[in-house]
Amino acid sequence: MRDLSAELLAWYDVHARVMPWRVAPTDRLAGVAPDPYRVWLSEVMLQQTTVAAVRDYFGRFVGRWPTVQDLADARDEDVMAEWAGLGYYARARNLLKCARVIASEHEGVFPADHGALLNLPGIGPYTAAAIGSIAFDLPLTVVDGNVERVMARMFNDPTPLPGAKPILTAYADDLTPAERPGDYAQAVMDLGATICTPRSPACGICPWRDPCTARAEGTAQDLPRKTPKKAKPIRHGSVYLGQRADGAWLLERRPDKGLLGGMLGWPGSDWVNADGARPLGEAPVEAVWQEIPGEVRHTFTHFHLMLTVYRADLPADIEPERGHFIPEPEFRPTDLPTVMRKALDLVRS
Repeated sequence: MRDLSAELLAWYDVHARVMPWRVAPTDRLAGVAPDPYRVWLSEVMLQQTTVAAVRDYFGRFVGRWPTVQDLADARDEDVMAEWAGLGYYARARNLLKCARVIASEHEGVFPADHGALLNLPGIGPYTAAAIGSIAFDLPLTVVDGNVERVMARMFNDPTPLPGAKPILTAYADDLTPAERPGDYAQAVMDLGATICTPRSPACGICPWRDPCTARAEGTAQDLPRKTPKKAKPIRHGSVYLGQRADGAWLLERRPDKGLLGGMLGWPGSDWVNADGARPLGEAPVEAVWQEIPGEVRHTFTHFHLMLTVYRADLPADIEPERGHFIPEPEFRPTDLPTVMRKALDLVRS
């Protein structure tokens, strides 16, 4: 039987993508070990997010907090502010929890053990396998969306996702080598990201083109199949943007649990599935609130959100019932999650 992993590793040694968190295969072969902190940070950031979106965030994080101990010592609000705009904010909260557990229970060193990695906050099976494989060369199988697509095509498996996950993981496990499993894991992900792409796969230059069953059968573009998703519900809400006479903005920090947990945002209503009248919620202070024409639209994983935006000029001596004022020189729109920045953009347009 052909050594498919060796063929893919040979391709990866030449064509590996350059990533700020990755050790190049030539350096890895020369004995340079990946930094588990950078591997972990990148994997958490890359969940549900693209490489292009993550690069700048990663650079800012490691520039500001170069070690896991530095991150563990960081203030929650500083980390949440740096994360703003990257989405899926529970990841940032778990990032801090994990860093602090590593600092307090593992002397600031990531455990080189799969079970111990799984016990860390916010680290599930995929992330534990990725850290163990890439950072410590443990013989673990790493399966993300790219790997699932490659496996479905290699073995021409028509089973639709998400039900196909155990099957595709078994295929991937059979191909994972004992030697260089970390480089191999990155090689399969690179293959899926650059050649075995969702649309128009470049089969002619693929290192696995000959053994690929879907290429031979002409079904590559149809795989992997997916179970149709249900339509996302639409939720409605309102937000109140109040600015004091001295330029300070009225904001509040959202509860730690739930969507946008721990993030700064505008006071507003709950987000509900509303038929007819939209929820107004209670204004944070008594003022002349004017509805801004238009609305904010934003899509989360499980629903679409539509926000009505209200704006008011507030007197200098006003005492809010909710939230606190941030002086204009200290207010950074980039500290806000994307949906809250959209509301500010609507007010300023």
